[in-house]
Amino acid sequence: MPTFSSYDGTTLAYHVEGSGPVLVCQPGGPGRASSYLGDLGGLTRMYTVIRLDSRGTGDSAAPSDPATYRMDALVHDLEALRAHLGLETMTLLGHSAGANVVTLYAAAHPARVERLILLTGLVRAAGLTPIGADEAQQARAGEPWYAEAVAAWNAWDKLPEDASEADAHPFMLASAPLFYGRWDAAAAAHAAAALTEFTPAARDGFHAGYTPDRDAITAKLAALTAPVLVIAGELDRSPTPAAAAEVAKLFPSATVVTIAGGGHFPWLDDPAALASALKP
Repeated sequence: MPTFSSYDGTTLAYHVEGSGPVLVCQPGGPGRASSYLGDLGGLTRMYTVIRLDSRGTGDSAAPSDPATYRMDALVHDLEALRAHLGLETMTLLGHSAGANVVTLYAAAHPARVERLILLTGLVRAAGLTPIGADEAQQARAGEPWYAEAVAAWNAWDKLPEDASEADAHPFMLASAPLFYGRWDAAAAAHAAAALTEFTPAARDGFHAGYTPDRDAITAKLAALTAPVLVIAGELDRSPTPAAAAEVAKLFPSATVVTIAGGGHFPWLDDPAALASALKP
């Protein structure tokens, strides 16, 4: 497992698999080890996939300064990884919360971005907010798991602030079907793995103290010349396809692809459709 020393001396790990053009992947969660991305439904057949374990997650060391968990600080880790890999430019993929990090990277280092891929990510870093999440959830009311999942989601949201991670786990698992386009054995295993893949400090520190300067960020993104691909899952509650369309408006020219029947993890729902969208 390769590692490198980031800008502040924190040792970060990354995982390399596949062959072809390099695809650098920033995981989401936030605060989730990159293992949940797997091979992104077989993208390793087209790319050399590099999965970064964000600081404090997976095989990466925890930083001495908790403030460096914040989404804008994680941009410096991506730049340190680029320099470590010896890449002039990067094709960057950010999933979910990771879309914030790669978007902020593109705003800060536009000349270093060869291609930007935002995979089921709502860019709160630019002040965007969810659209139609409740409606998207209610549209799945006919699913056999729906009532139990919604009850668990609502109960999870009402847990006291001092609730432990173990207290939250049953609600996390029971509500998981809401985030998958197809609830089957593979989805259940993926959801169960999440119980050990999150680092609370990294999760909680991701948004802590961050206030988006929408005007400044959007002005920088409006000048980005690299191609941008925004991918939404048809059944995802956030971002919905409508919210993904708003994400695309941040850029001068972005392509939006919606994965039919896809949820928040579309590589599990329709890997072939995702691979088709992400052709080099």
